[in-house]
Amino acid sequence: MSNQSIYFKGLRLLVVDDDLDTRTLLTFLFELDGAEVVTAASADQAIEIMSFFKPDILISDIYLPDEDGYSLLLKIRNLEAKRGRKIPAIAMTASAYDEDQNRALLAGYDIYRCKPIDVDDLASAVASLAGLEQYA
Repeated sequence: MSNQSIYFKGLRLLVVDDDLDTRTLLTFLFELDGAEVVTAASADQAIEIMSFFKPDILISDIYLPDEDGYSLLLKIRNLEAKRGRKIPAIAMTASAYDEDQNRALLAGYDIYRCKPIDVDDLASAVASLAGLEQYA
């Protein structure tokens, strides 16, 4: 991540992943750069969080325990459409098949990244979706 501790200052991220280590790592790294991060371990938790937290960007695993990231994104986009918003979204998955990437992008994710996550690449993707200058 960056040497600039305020690079993501004011940016609100919702990270959805059933893996505690992934949630902890992403929270630590993005908060270190000034972002506000809220995490969820499931799609149900993410929808509940959306009732009180208005993220600027969604970062979600595709394969979640209760329902997949595709249906989660559809629910979030429907909720946000009622508010006149569309949250940019990044899909994360351990599956590196081309058809998975195509399916994620067709489902409405803006960016697709494979696990293990390269944190600098993910930070650059977040910066791009947030309209920030190139992340270094």
